[in-house]
Amino acid sequence: MENIYNAFMFMQEVYKKRRRAFLEAIRDREITRGTILLLANSHCPRNYPDNCYPFRQDSSWLYLIGLNIPDLACTLDIESGESCLYADELGLEDIIWTGELPSPEELAYSVGIEKVSPTSALFDSLGQAPKLREPVFILPPYQDRQITRLSEIFGAAGSSLRELIHRHVDPRVILALVSVREIKAPEELTEIERAVSITKVIHEELLHELKTGWTEKDAADFVLSRASAQGCELSFSTIATCHPSVLHNSPTEHVATVHDTFLLDAGVETPLGYAGDLTTTFPVGPGFSHQSKEIYQVLCESFKTATNALAPGVRFLDVHKKASLTITKGLVSLGLMKGDPVEAVDLGAHALFFPHGLGHQIGLDVHDMEGLGEDYVGYGEELKRSEQFGLRSLRLAKTLKPGMVHSVEPGIYFIPRLVQKWRTERICENFLNYDIIEKWMSVGGMRIEEDWCIIDKGARRLGPAFDKSIEAIENVRANR
Repeated sequence: MENIYNAFMFMQEVYKKRRRAFLEAIRDREITRGTILLLANSHCPRNYPDNCYPFRQDSSWLYLIGLNIPDLACTLDIESGESCLYADELGLEDIIWTGELPSPEELAYSVGIEKVSPTSALFDSLGQAPKLREPVFILPPYQDRQITRLSEIFGAAGSSLRELIHRHVDPRVILALVSVREIKAPEELTEIERAVSITKVIHEELLHELKTGWTEKDAADFVLSRASAQGCELSFSTIATCHPSVLHNSPTEHVATVHDTFLLDAGVETPLGYAGDLTTTFPVGPGFSHQSKEIYQVLCESFKTATNALAPGVRFLDVHKKASLTITKGLVSLGLMKGDPVEAVDLGAHALFFPHGLGHQIGLDVHDMEGLGEDYVGYGEELKRSEQFGLRSLRLAKTLKPGMVHSVEPGIYFIPRLVQKWRTERICENFLNYDIIEKWMSVGGMRIEEDWCIIDKGARRLGPAFDKSIEAIENVRANR
């Protein structure tokens, strides 16, 4: 029968090429023998076994195997490169509920896998894993059901996550996968560009449509409906808020007023699993307040500084510091900060206003590959994460390479509890004018975010241009 999943997959050769590259990267790290065990995700029950959350496949599985079907497994032989798909024929009881689906052999052929075995064979071959002469490697599991399944496969029921990682997770395997996944192929860039382009249109539509009287949840529902109309899912839970000083505020029934500043952080995921992630900040009324306009202008300058600094061979850590320095200089000019801006950034004084990192990689995950371990993905073997407040939240720090895709998202926030704590403890008081800061607290918070791809000479914005200047934003809001 025709494979109905082909519409949501790349061509067979894409997956074969990816698996070859992954195994070559592993061998380059001096692992020449052993088996890689990959597991598809399972359905996750919502409130009883048959009522599940919408299924989302594991991203590393999607990258290497491509089949968007739960409960499958695959092994890759490091030495020979041979792959085997573990899947069972559907019984009549299953077909009654799901309809006819491709056979295991058809599924394997569609992604270039050489062998097919029933699921029971996986238990038989790996159930004695501790006694096997060659190692079995897994990727770090992040779902309880995966942990239980792995424990059963290895004949070690009840094993903890720590035990599984100790026995079967090797940093060299993780770093090998990161090295191939982080460089986006042309077909991936096409998908990410599509996700970003749809996301951009949704942001523009909300910028035009949101009115006083809308609730935050109304705005989030608008995003969801527009994504669905384009055949997409959300790439993460939408942040739509009149309280942007809360970095990841969930939408509530709070009603937007003419005095509010609205922040939308939202993105779509294409049917092949690729994500977009944009943030737009705008006044609910016709224009920014005077103070909000001043802060937004500093934010725009910081964003421009960061994007102009993007290039191969540049550490993203240094781009983050340049953006932070621009924010600091702007806040000094407004009287909120004082002293030498360079010294202030070195000591982390700016993190009172900018407590998060400048960006993260984007691909099959909106925070791409972070299920493998954030430090492996963002720092690798090149850098160690800082312990300084604010800087320790930087997800991506290492040297940029052509083909890497990431967000750029500077923010400026006035967080009451954080300001109170720092003022009480006299943190960085040589660089912070707390009395003046108190007069700007009503600004709340602002963030700008776009998605960028590193190219041979510099970087390019993904998706169509989106003018987020003060003039453009206020023109839209004043002429709705």
